[in-house]
Amino acid sequence: MLILSDKMKKRKIIEFSIEKLLLASSLISILTTGGIIIVLTIEGVAFFKEVSVIDFLTDTEWTPLFTQKHFGILPLLSGTILTSFIAIAVALPIGLSIAVFLSEYSSVRFRELIKPVLELLAAVPTVIYGFFALIVVTPFLQKLIPGMSSFNSLSAGLVMGIMIIPYVSSLSQDALLAVPSSLREASYGMGATRLQTSVKVMIPAASSGIIVSVILAISRAVGETMIVAIAAGQQPRLTLNPLVPVETITAYIVQVSLGDVPHGSLEYRTIFAAGITLFVFTLILNNISYWFKRKYQEKYE
Repeated sequence: MLILSDKMKKRKIIEFSIEKLLLASSLISILTTGGIIIVLTIEGVAFFKEVSVIDFLTDTEWTPLFTQKHFGILPLLSGTILTSFIAIAVALPIGLSIAVFLSEYSSVRFRELIKPVLELLAAVPTVIYGFFALIVVTPFLQKLIPGMSSFNSLSAGLVMGIMIIPYVSSLSQDALLAVPSSLREASYGMGATRLQTSVKVMIPAASSGIIVSVILAISRAVGETMIVAIAAGQQPRLTLNPLVPVETITAYIVQVSLGDVPHGSLEYRTIFAAGITLFVFTLILNNISYWFKRKYQEKYE
């Protein structure tokens, strides 16, 4: 009995330690997020004491490092949205097609073989993607589109779309595999083909998971730095033309952080204002994904 009691005490001590370790891990993530918000808020307030919020949101020029200073975030925001839109336009159809094929058409052995290969795309360093876009994709596109700039959002967006394909394909496949097989069997029983079952039954049933994968991919594209910094250029302009150089929010943050801008200056604080914009933009995307997820879960429950 004494040995059994000692074992139970050791077990309780181990379980208590694991519980506290998990709690500490949760608190670290919460405190880290809180610290980021506090830093952004403090530096952002200092920035907006000198720059009007209205000018920041409505001015169509972003030249804080020039003699004639303008602090309109719209050019950086448009560059971010443009490259992200091109990326998701590439990743969504390809990634969703891969997910449908692997979950509905391929054998289990082929699926287990090809899925890790696809996920390797996400493991490639983004700087390699950036130079691939600049050295390979851009010259190829220039042959097809004469007059295209050497730095442009089209090549950056295309390569970024290739990079985020695993986010869409992997998570969408998991969502499709999580759909009860009874729905698939009922569709076949009604005389539907495999394609009709995939498009009209499986995808709508897994729509909440697919939407989450798309939002995650968009968030990854919005936060991408090296590809757009290398291939898209560093010319902030308010445009929807994918053939000219643009600058994204993340690329500007890198430009200032690695430059000769004095710390504590107004020009340096612009990176925190840009960071707040990026944070809010990502937060809006997450709320949209949460709303869609709840809506479709209620629809198909």
